[in-house]
Amino acid sequence: MKIIKKILLLLLIAFVIAQFFGPEKNQGDLASINAFLEETNPPEDVKLILKETCYDCHSDFTRYPWYNNITPVNFWLADHIKHGKKHFNVSNWEGNSVKRKDHKFEELIEMVENKDMPLKSYTWTHSDAKLTDEQIKSVVDWAKQVRTKYALMPKPE
Repeated sequence: MKIIKKILLLLLIAFVIAQFFGPEKNQGDLASINAFLEETNPPEDVKLILKETCYDCHSDFTRYPWYNNITPVNFWLADHIKHGKKHFNVSNWEGNSVKRKDHKFEELIEMVENKDMPLKSYTWTHSDAKLTDEQIKSVVDWAKQVRTKYALMPKPE
């Protein structure tokens, strides 16, 4: 029994010390999203959906929940954000080719229609991010309009 108490005490000490360390936060501002919004021109309802369900992981602006202050949860969240931005980052939209932008919207449509986005792990703690069928339709319709726009744009050779 003494060894179990010692192990638990060591784990508690390690947990407390770990609280002083954490990953770098994703602290850009909403202005980084302006180029994306201007180019894709989402209707107001879709803008709100994007803000509530996408920007935290797919932009340089993240609204962190209170539990982000707990290690190791903050490392888990940082990894989600890093992974999300790697696949679709609206904050660096200007740096992408038309072909890449079109492909990203193709993926967006597929992920939203299949209800793979937003992630279940995100909607557990952000219930307002659960998309209704009507919201899914709004996002998909907008994304298809954007893809039509990209299809009409000249592609560099």
